[in-house]
Amino acid sequence: MSQIHLNVAGMTCGSCVKHVTKALESLDGVSNIHVDLQNGKVHLDRTSWKSDDLIHALNEDGYPSSLDLDGSVQVPQKKSGGCCCG
Repeated sequence: MSQIHLNVAGMTCGSCVKHVTKALESLDGVSNIHVDLQNGKVHLDRTSWKSDDLIHALNEDGYPSSLDLDGSVQVPQKKSGGCCCG
């Protein structure tokens, strides 16, 4: 099991958390999704190290994302996201 950490921009509310979770849980081998709305982070377990489809799914839903390679805290930037409240 691999732990994958992502930076996700554009999340502003609980509805965004639901959208992000739904987009990720539909992908193969993904489990234990934790969305940190305040810091713009997502942590999840996956049966592989593959992450390009995770990033693609989030980007398609309007949440720009990238791998978090250093684990630093990133202050989320106000960008238009997948949520109507953003």
